[in-house]
Amino acid sequence: MDMRNPAAPAVDAGNDAYNTPDLRGFFAPKTVALVGASGDRNRFGGKVLHRLLHFGSTGDVFAVNPSAREVQGVRCYASLRELPVAPEHVGIAVPVQHVFSVLEDCAALGTRFVTLFSAGFAETGTTEGRALQDRLAAFARSTGIRIMGPNCNGLINYVDGFAFTTTGTITGERRQAGNIGLIAQTGGAAQVNVMWRAQEIGLNFSYQASCGNCADLDLLDFARFLVDDDHTDVIMMIAEGISNGAKLYDVAKRAADKHKPIIILKLGRTEVGTRAARSHTGAVTGSDAVHDAAFRQWGIIRVNDCNELYETAMLLKGGRVPQRGRAAALSVSGGNAAIVADLGASVGIEWPEFSAQTHERLGALLPKHGRASNPIDVTSAAVGSNDVYRRCIEILADDPNVDVIVPVLTFAPRGDVDQILDAAAQVKKPVALLWTGGCYDREITPKYAIEKGLPVYRDVLSCMRAVRAAMNYGEFLGARERRAARQRPDDIDVAAARAILADLSGILSERASKTVLAAYGFPVPPEMLARNADEAVKAAAKIGAPVALKIESADIPHKTDAGAIRLNVQGADAVREGFATVMTAAAAYAPAAKVDGVLVQKMAAPGSTEIILGLADDPTFGPVVMAGLGGIHVEVLRDVAFRVPPIDIDEALSMLRELRAFRVLEGVRGQGPRDINALCDLIVRLSWLGCDLRDRVEELDINPLLVYQAGKPPCVVDALISLREKRGAS
Repeated sequence: MDMRNPAAPAVDAGNDAYNTPDLRGFFAPKTVALVGASGDRNRFGGKVLHRLLHFGSTGDVFAVNPSAREVQGVRCYASLRELPVAPEHVGIAVPVQHVFSVLEDCAALGTRFVTLFSAGFAETGTTEGRALQDRLAAFARSTGIRIMGPNCNGLINYVDGFAFTTTGTITGERRQAGNIGLIAQTGGAAQVNVMWRAQEIGLNFSYQASCGNCADLDLLDFARFLVDDDHTDVIMMIAEGISNGAKLYDVAKRAADKHKPIIILKLGRTEVGTRAARSHTGAVTGSDAVHDAAFRQWGIIRVNDCNELYETAMLLKGGRVPQRGRAAALSVSGGNAAIVADLGASVGIEWPEFSAQTHERLGALLPKHGRASNPIDVTSAAVGSNDVYRRCIEILADDPNVDVIVPVLTFAPRGDVDQILDAAAQVKKPVALLWTGGCYDREITPKYAIEKGLPVYRDVLSCMRAVRAAMNYGEFLGARERRAARQRPDDIDVAAARAILADLSGILSERASKTVLAAYGFPVPPEMLARNADEAVKAAAKIGAPVALKIESADIPHKTDAGAIRLNVQGADAVREGFATVMTAAAAYAPAAKVDGVLVQKMAAPGSTEIILGLADDPTFGPVVMAGLGGIHVEVLRDVAFRVPPIDIDEALSMLRELRAFRVLEGVRGQGPRDINALCDLIVRLSWLGCDLRDRVEELDINPLLVYQAGKPPCVVDALISLREKRGAS
């Protein structure tokens, strides 16, 4: 955990998370060389050189190829060492077997940056390819040269006019620079599916980078550059994987500080190779679900497809962010208004009742056969009017119940389009135009409006998804500004917990696990360990009937599966019989198990709701907190939510609200609401345990945690902690 910032996630930051290089010289070098330059524009090196020469770079360009004297009108040198000056940035497009000799030349000359187009590294999936990539990463570390790639398709800098790429999407006249940046590991999906198609509808970009295998520089290095860049206001990412959760947090925090949205298309949603786990927590933890939770927690907008990237960026690039999730729509088509209302509600958009003042102003404006419900059917009488659209937008922008305004056009005269453009430019709230048809003036197209700064959508669902994504971002920013610094609960005893764990290893017994939890303020029931039937009888008499009898063995983590548990036991004879039954069942289930005895535990009071809480170790984010409806069905229903610790009460509540079963906690079918505040407090405590003890605790499972109505404290009925192997242990 980064102690400089108590709100930082409990992931291992390392040095890379906070030492991102200055990439200005990478994106706009004064001198650049291409090794593998070709005069054949159909070859990779020929395409890169052609784009480089014709995109507008004002720096010195050198071509390197021992087989040519001149390529594409540029003098060609046999090697980098023959250049008259040392290049700041070198592109390498040679077979993999020649890459390292070129890199040695770069090191000898003092080159700062390399774009390695060459393939044949880890993407091959071979041992040799992975070894070459490891060697490449080691070279970068030892020399200080920062490398993009290998197996990448380069970069495009629209701000300074520098392109180092093969993509055909930048042929012809260079497009004007915009304020949207795009980074990806992939080339084609980023440069074609996103950038080119976005430009086709009228959006412009500041920078684009396709960084391939990321042996050295990774997605987050480029994201950090875009966050700090004055020309970029929105960052789009296509990620095949995120390697460092702390680095992502650092980038996301900087972006949120500057109110720069990050929109991500994270590939790999399906769970592949889910590991078998001893605890329920591990079994229901999927890496994509954890990524999803971290994105929400840190204000990163996740989308599902390439078009959603630029459609969401289109709405946010103007800097007007909705504060909440309430929208108003107006349309001349009653059918379109109904479709907008339905699909908007399906993605979580609210269509609020207008204020009394808005009703009064709309009533004075709209014809008598119009109606002022939301969405508004302004009727066909508004078509071609001088100012109905403009005045409606102005009125709705003044309504405190409205956060986003969605005018809807089918076929319309130019005057209607211009009205909406003028009004959208004047009001402070975001306006998203849904334009399903066209204009009677054929020169006026959606691109015309987009180029003037108005977000335009052709399909209802695309529009509604972009609006909801922008709302989510606004709600995140608002909650972030209201939220105080995360504070550790005062009565947590970290020292006591560490003392308990000092001499322990492997999987802890239920009793030892609960002792650690008690140090963090978790309420546990009265219980005693019995090594024989007589001790069990005495323990039951002291605790008070009824009791539960459970096998106490770290080797039998799931007692129900073993049949080694008896509930609601009363009376000495029943306790003796129960003790024998539990021991026999355990021996039959796991003959080699080390058994400490039988845990005699006070039966919990009825009237509770079973909850599961847990910690699991994620390879990207480290300790992750999980919460869900507990009991035996958690692995089947998988109704769980995740967060990266530490978290506060508000984040814990937000976590619970994501559960489909949250209504159960609120009270259903005559049952009163559970003590949600007490549950949130325990989730916060668990998150701090994950931070404080991350070097020892690998996995933790509390199932069930019984939660009652307010006034009756929760109770940890069962718990399991799995420890990491001690560092330095053989």
